[in-house]
Amino acid sequence: MNPYWGADFIDFFLIFFARLFAICVGKISFADMASDEVQIFVLGLIAIASACVGTLLVVKRVAMLANAISHTILLGIVISYFLLQWCSLEKGHLVFNHQMFFVAAVITALVTTALTDLCKRVFKLQEEASVGLVFTLLFALGVVLVTVYSRNVHLGAEVIMGNIDALHLDDVQFSFFLAAANVALVALCFKQYQILAFDEGLAKTLGCHPTFFQYLLMMQTSLIAVGAFRAVGAFLFLIFLTAPVMASRLVTHKLSRVMVYASLISLVCILVGVAITRHLLTVYEIALSTAGVTSVCAALSLPCVWLGVKARLKVLKTLQKRNLSLHNVGAK
Repeated sequence: MNPYWGADFIDFFLIFFARLFAICVGKISFADMASDEVQIFVLGLIAIASACVGTLLVVKRVAMLANAISHTILLGIVISYFLLQWCSLEKGHLVFNHQMFFVAAVITALVTTALTDLCKRVFKLQEEASVGLVFTLLFALGVVLVTVYSRNVHLGAEVIMGNIDALHLDDVQFSFFLAAANVALVALCFKQYQILAFDEGLAKTLGCHPTFFQYLLMMQTSLIAVGAFRAVGAFLFLIFLTAPVMASRLVTHKLSRVMVYASLISLVCILVGVAITRHLLTVYEIALSTAGVTSVCAALSLPCVWLGVKARLKVLKTLQKRNLSLHNVGAK
C-alpha cells in the first residue's frame, strides 16, 4: 500500500523526509519506493539536467530553439513509427523499439538545429525568425503525418504533460544516466560554454569552435527533451529549462551559481507540486495532473523570487537608513 495514501500537505513532507532518510541508510530499498517518490526522483533528475543546460540557453538567448526541438521531435517519432510498422509487416504485429524512437528524435532535433543555423547563414534571417520558420515547418509536417496516416494512433495529453503516474524504477535509472551525462558534459566544457555564452568573438580568438559547442549544447538539449517527452512531457521540460533559471538570475549572475540555484528552485517546486497534488486528492478527492501542478509551481517561482528580492532590498535600505541616522546622532 502507498504510504502517502491519506496524507495531507504537511504529512506528505513528514513522510517523505522520513522515508528518504530510511532509503539513504539502507532501511528501505530502492525497489520499495512508493510511486510518489519515483515521481519526485524522476522529476528531480530531469530538472537538474534542464537547469544546467537551460542556464546556457537562457544566457545565449536561444531558449526558443529548445521550445522548437521539444515539438519537432514529434516528426522523428512519427517517422520511426512508420519504419517500425513497415519492418513489422511480416510478423503481423507491431514491435515497439524504444531505442529507435530515441535515436530518431535526437536526429530530428539535430536537423532542427542545422536548418535553423542554415536559415541564419544563407537567408540572413534573425534567430527568432529562423526558429519560427523551422519549428512551424517540421512540427506541422509531423502533425500532418500523424493525422493522415496514423488515425488510430493515440497521441493524447501524455505527449504534452507526460504520464507521470505511470513512471517506474526503470525511469529513475534512465533519468539518472540522462542527468549524469548532461551534468558531466557541462562540467567538462564549462569554460568553453562560459566564454561562448558571453563573447563568441573572444571564443574564436582563444581557439574555441563555436559551431561545435553549439551543436553539442543542442545535442544535450535534445537528449533531455527526448527523456522528458516520454516521462514528464514537453510543457514541464520547457518550464524547467527557463523559469527556475530566470528566477535564480535575480539572485546571482555567476554562471555556476545560477545552475545550482536553478536546480534547488526546481527541486522545491517539484516537492511542493507533488505534495499539493496528493493533498487535493486526499482532502478534496480532486485528481489533478502532477505535471500540470508542478508546472504552475515552477512558473510561480519567478514572481516569488522577485518579490523576495524586492523585500530583501527594502529591508536592507531601511537598515541602512537607520544605521546612517544612528551614526549622525552619534556624531552630534
